Amino acid sequence: MANYIHVPDEAPAVPKIDVTLDENDYRSGALRLIKELRPFWKPSEVKMKFFTDGITNKLLGCYVGGVMQDVVLVRIYGNKTELFVDRENEVKSFRTLHAHRCAPRLYCTFNNGLCYEFLQGQALEPEHIRSLPMSRLIARQLAKYHAIHAHNGWVPQSDLWLTMGKYFALVPKFFQDPEMNMRLNSEVPSRRRLREEMVWMQQSLSVLGSPVVLCHNDLLCKNIIYNQQGENVKFIDYEYAGYNYQAYDIGNHFNEFAGLNEVDYSHYPERSLQLQWLRSYLEAYKEHKGQGSEVTETEVEVLYVQVNRFSLASHFFWGLWALIQAEFSTIDFDFLGYAVLRFSQYFKMKPEVAALNFPE
Repeated sequence: MANYIHVPDEAPAVPKIDVTLDENDYRSGALRLIKELRPFWKPSEVKMKFFTDGITNKLLGCYVGGVMQDVVLVRIYGNKTELFVDRENEVKSFRTLHAHRCAPRLYCTFNNGLCYEFLQGQALEPEHIRSLPMSRLIARQLAKYHAIHAHNGWVPQSDLWLTMGKYFALVPKFFQDPEMNMRLNSEVPSRRRLREEMVWMQQSLSVLGSPVVLCHNDLLCKNIIYNQQGENVKFIDYEYAGYNYQAYDIGNHFNEFAGLNEVDYSHYPERSLQLQWLRSYLEAYKEHKGQGSEVTETEVEVLYVQVNRFSLASHFFWGLWALIQAEFSTIDFDFLGYAVLRFSQYFKMKPEVAALNFPE
């Protein structure tokens, strides 16, 4: 995927600072970064606040004064996340999206993380993304992402199946913890079954004709920032960004209607809401591509089938991801339980969405 993202020539350069942050003793390392990025800040006056929402990395906000106005965000990569996150690709995505005014500024990278600009606004909750006015803003912003041309003459290809195969190879065959091992064997589908499903998905989804576009690939609520003053939304966190099937990115977002900490798939958007969302998306996508904004019923119906079929691949992808995280992550989260949820929903949804057909 890294080969396909072409960073625009006018994008500002991003320095690499030779600092390694210890997540248990982070202040001294963070101050070394701040000295480079905000040399006029007095070290003794720098305040630091941990944000606790992420389940891949640790996020630290550094600022001075009473209000969080100019905030430098310091992201410390999670343990062993380089196994399944292409960090070079993440930086390319970040810089490209910033050049297209879709992302904050990336200040620097360091040995085990990066620093970037804080976006003013509110991180959303599942009930927000389910509301019609907000869903329209999100649909239109995602269309803007998907219309970005960042492949410099290549015909972009999705590496969804390649990445999934890589994740599958990283999935632990057993856990040291006996209770986790028992749950792995009794609640998670066998490796053979998982391999069969991956073959079935690639054969049945890659032929659906979904365009390959620049995708966010992780559009959960907390990665959507709503700015009330500007009445707009921006997306953050580009670790999984890259060229992928358009329908995957949308289906993945629809799955996130269920939430993260208390997952409830009864909140998966019903057909009527999906059709409104998809129409808003297609109108904006066509506008950005210079194709007018006229959208037919057939176009909406075709995208509806593609999106709901690809939502299966999203469940599977994050199921594999969660099994890897259960092995390596130091973040306090039940990754194994989350994997079980995602695979269960995959098998529950499969007969229903596999039966969906394109309009005649």
